Amino acid sequence: MTHAPTASHWPAPHAPAPVDARVALPGSKSLTNRELVLAALADGPGVVRRALRSRDTELMAAALTALGSTVDTSGDDWAVTPGISPDDIRDVTVDCGLAGTVMRFVPPVAALRGGTTAFDGDPHARTRPMAEVLRALRSLWVTVSSEADRLPFEVVGSGRVRGGRVVIDASTSSQFVSALLLAGARFEEGIDVRHDGKPVPSLPHIEMTVACLRARGVEVDATDANRWRVLPGPIGARDVAIEPDLSNAAPFLMLALTSRGRVTVADWPSETTQAGDALRWILEQMGAEVTLDDDGLTVRGTGAIHGIDADLHDVGELVPAVAALAALADSPSHLRGIAHIRGHETDRLAALATELTALGGDVTEHDDGLSLRPATLHGGTFHTYADHRMAHAGVVVGSAVPEVVVEDVETTSKTFPGFPGVWAGLFPA
Repeated sequence: MTHAPTASHWPAPHAPAPVDARVALPGSKSLTNRELVLAALADGPGVVRRALRSRDTELMAAALTALGSTVDTSGDDWAVTPGISPDDIRDVTVDCGLAGTVMRFVPPVAALRGGTTAFDGDPHARTRPMAEVLRALRSLWVTVSSEADRLPFEVVGSGRVRGGRVVIDASTSSQFVSALLLAGARFEEGIDVRHDGKPVPSLPHIEMTVACLRARGVEVDATDANRWRVLPGPIGARDVAIEPDLSNAAPFLMLALTSRGRVTVADWPSETTQAGDALRWILEQMGAEVTLDDDGLTVRGTGAIHGIDADLHDVGELVPAVAALAALADSPSHLRGIAHIRGHETDRLAALATELTALGGDVTEHDDGLSLRPATLHGGTFHTYADHRMAHAGVVVGSAVPEVVVEDVETTSKTFPGFPGVWAGLFPA
C-alpha cells in the first residue's frame, strides 16, 4: 500500500502495569450527522444536544448552512434553523472532506433547493464509492453532473424531487440507503428503496436512520427484507440528545485486556442502534469480563486474550481495533464478511495486513476478511492512511508492545478531538 503523507510520529503509550480507568466519550458522529440532516429538513427549529464536535460533523454543519439552513455550532448544543428552499437558486460548494456521511447524505438534500451544488473533498474521498446514490438521484429525475460517478460532482436542484421507487445495490455501503431515507419524507411521493445485490453491510446504521426518522414522526415501513419505504410528510422538529460514540470505545475497552486492568466507559446506553454495542460480546469472547450497569460498561482483563472467529459484516467500523487485539491473541482469529471496508477511509483490509505484518504479525488477507495467527510483535511505525480507525488499531498494539510509533495519530480528530491526550492520560507516568 501507499502510505499517506506523514503529519507526525507519536510514540504510543505502553502499559507495563494494569490500567484502572473511567472514560467519558464524545458524542456519536453517526447520530450527530443524521440528526443534523433531519433538523435541517424539519418543520421548525431544533437543538442537537451534546453534538460531537469533529471535522466530519463540522463539515456537515457547514454543508447544511451552505444549502440555506442555519447550524449554530458555537456551544455544546447546536441549534438548527431549517432553511432549505426551492426559491434558493444560488450556486454553492460543499466540502465533504473525507466524510462519507457528508458526500452521501447531503446530495439528496441539495436536490430540494433551486440552485447548483458542487461537491468535492479530500483526494482520497474521490476514490470512495458514490455511484449508487448519484444513479438513484438520476432515476428520480434529479440532474447530476459527474465524470465518473464519484467526487467531484454537481447536483442541479429544481426545488422538488418526485421520489417513488428506486432500486440500488447497497452492498458496498449502508450509507447509500440512509442517504435516500433521510430526505425521503420531503420527496413528493416519499421514497421506496429496494436493495438488489449482495447483503447490505452495517445494517445497524440503517436501523439507526429508521429510528431517528420515527422519533420525528416520519412513517417508515421496514418490514420487508431489503426494502425501506418512507412516506411523504413533515419531519418533526425536536430537541435530541446524542449518545456517546460507542465505536470510539473500542481502544479504551481493549486496554483492559492488553494491560490486564479495568476500564469503564460512562453513560453506555441500555438500548441502542449503534454498531459499537457489539463490543460487549466481541470482547467477552476474546477473554474479557464484561459488565453493563448504571455505572457504564466495564471491561476487566483476565490475563488472556483469545482469538475470535466472527462475521463482522454488520460492525465493520470495529474491525481495525478488533484485528489489532486479535494480533495479540493466544489463538488464531478469522474476521469475515468485511469486504466492504475496503471502500472506507482507506482499504482497511490491505492496510491492516500491511501494518500488522510489519510489526511481526502473522496475517493473511482474504477477499472478504483477515486471518491472524499468534505471533510475537515488536516495535516500529504503524501507518494510519489518514484513517481514524487505523489509528485506534495502532494504539491498541502500542499499549501491549513497547516502542510502537503511530504515524498521524491526529487523524482521530475525525470522531474524537483530543484523543491522543485522553489516551495518554490513562497510563501511569
